Amino acid sequence: MEPVIVVGAGPVGLALALALTRHDVPCVVLDEGSWKDEARLARTAVLRADTASWLERLADVALSAPAGVPGTAPARAERRDPASAALTHAALPAASPVTQGDAPVAGLRWSGWRLMRRKQTVRHVTFGEDEDEATAGGTRSRTGEPFAAPLHVPQHGLAVALRRALVGSPLVTLVGSPLVTLVADSRVVALEQDAHGVTVRTRGAGGNWWRGSHVVGCDGPRSTVRKLIDVRFPGRSGLERHAVAALRAELPHPGEALLHRSPPWRGASPEIAARPLPDGAWRLDWLLPAEGDLVTPDALVTRVRETLAGWCGGETPPYELLDTGVYTVHHRLARSWRVDRAFLAGDAAHLVGAVGTQGLDEGLRDVRNLAWKLAAAARGEAGPALLDSYQAERLGAVAARLRAADQSLPILRGGGLLRELVPGTARGQESLLSDAHLGDGPLGAAPSYARSPLAPRVADSAVAVGTAPGAPVADVPATGEDGASAPLSARLGRGAFLVLLIAPGTGVWDARHWRTAGIMPRLAAAVNALPCRAELLVAEGYPGAAAHTVLLVRPDGHLVTALHGVQPAALYGAADAAYGGAGTPGDDARGPEGGADGRAAAEDDAYGDDPDGAYGVEPGGAYQDETEPGGGHRDGTEADGAYGDGGEETSYGRRGGDAPTRRLRSAPALGPAHDQPPAPRRGESSAREGAASGARGDTETRRLTTRPGNE
Repeated sequence: MEPVIVVGAGPVGLALALALTRHDVPCVVLDEGSWKDEARLARTAVLRADTASWLERLADVALSAPAGVPGTAPARAERRDPASAALTHAALPAASPVTQGDAPVAGLRWSGWRLMRRKQTVRHVTFGEDEDEATAGGTRSRTGEPFAAPLHVPQHGLAVALRRALVGSPLVTLVGSPLVTLVADSRVVALEQDAHGVTVRTRGAGGNWWRGSHVVGCDGPRSTVRKLIDVRFPGRSGLERHAVAALRAELPHPGEALLHRSPPWRGASPEIAARPLPDGAWRLDWLLPAEGDLVTPDALVTRVRETLAGWCGGETPPYELLDTGVYTVHHRLARSWRVDRAFLAGDAAHLVGAVGTQGLDEGLRDVRNLAWKLAAAARGEAGPALLDSYQAERLGAVAARLRAADQSLPILRGGGLLRELVPGTARGQESLLSDAHLGDGPLGAAPSYARSPLAPRVADSAVAVGTAPGAPVADVPATGEDGASAPLSARLGRGAFLVLLIAPGTGVWDARHWRTAGIMPRLAAAVNALPCRAELLVAEGYPGAAAHTVLLVRPDGHLVTALHGVQPAALYGAADAAYGGAGTPGDDARGPEGGADGRAAAEDDAYGDDPDGAYGVEPGGAYQDETEPGGGHRDGTEADGAYGDGGEETSYGRRGGDAPTRRLRSAPALGPAHDQPPAPRRGESSAREGAASGARGDTETRRLTTRPGNE
């Protein structure tokens, strides 16, 4: 089996490599860096609860501070995959640039989230509360589920944790192994595709020719892979500008994130966010005017002192300033995410970040969607539509997120006149911000792939349950044929579909009894006959499901269909369609908007409401000639950048054409004209703002030239 070549060793690239190892698929990870991540608390990411839990199971490591740390959410139930339990106690290698020692790497799960306007608390959500409190306090999402605590984690720590998971595995070594080879100081300069695989050429200390079955570009917003396959990257630049400070101080409501709109003190930013980190650290973000003055170190210290005083009764408490930066948010979307055997993921495919949306979270969702499909293709099991569905599903989902954010910006940043003319506008703004920050609604909810080309035809025996087809399933307790009981999420990620039978009362029986009782033998025979690998599970109940309902769940946790009773033909047809076989949607496909052409449907969904062609669909659209933002050779650590939210300092680069390429291409040589950024566009921050960029140039968060401490 030839390896999958992953270009870029940021969080998205490392997560993809780790996911492929869980499927026993070999891979080569190429990165032009040297594994040295600068520890910066101004570079953080917010991961939705489901993404964070999936990543912890994947890496088999806790990414949040231990239970008992002040302000943390209650400890979660253990959900590690028993099959990977041996990795838990595997000794980490000695300190090296890859693992950066054995110091703990931890983020923080917030205990709550608070939205304030002037001096009033508009909304307060407490995470981890019981069912009655959630109902009484109005802290449920639109689907009726209690909100789960997001994870706030430094991006350098996330990359180190994922590298440790790879290097600590007995299947992975630095010099190469049956499954993974990690190669630093390797800059991709050429890519060639043929009918049987891809060839990638690199230069640098790890320069070589690499042969693989597929290549995935996780190499940031200035992706070399994207340029070599001639995919354009249009979008909007300079949507928001923020100043950031990481500090240690005692603030009100420890462990709770805060979004403060229109603070009451003179000269305050229109919007300030405070996000807690472990050990009493906080990250503060100030929304800046699009065309404001440069942010000097003194001006930022003044903002820090005024903000802390405003929150602490008028007097600035003692604080320690740890890190600072300024960043600009861009929205961009690659025109294509697949060209033959080449794929794009993370910042190479999209930049997201305005109004609280999270780019790194979307990049990790790319990995969840793509890994099991690449594994099936590597084993020769996938149908022709399976790999195509990655673009149809993920491009459509991210485009919908971008469109929702773009439509929200005029409402949220339109100024006071709109609030005066439109009654209830302030409440609408608060609802939009709550959705984005809490992971709800179009701005934040987990994506649904109802219009996927993998959606099966509607069977006569199909029934409705609490989860719509294409949406993520509820994490109910389930028991396998071996008698082991665990949450449904613990069974995901192994490359197998899950067939879940709802059978109330089975919990009181030993597995050896119910395995041969009732409809179980017929269902087991139907599962064994499926065209894909599948695991049979039993659950006491599922939201909205009657007894003897059978649910078919994809390896990434999305519902394929729900059937009434044992229906072997319908179950086979649904599994075959979801595995890219002949059962792709037709005229009678699920949903009134579903089309026979899954890709066309996804593109229509992604761009149908984009009148000015901002993301490159309309020929001659307003933004097709925008240059690309600065990037680098990594994924989520770059343009999501310093902040996990699409932050960039500058917008320059080279744009490729539309035509796919199968020939050997060389990366464009950067001459002197490319060494310096051009003058900033109107509305964007200057490249000189604050101070010089970090070690990796325009992709790093700019530090301010001074770093004051306590005053």
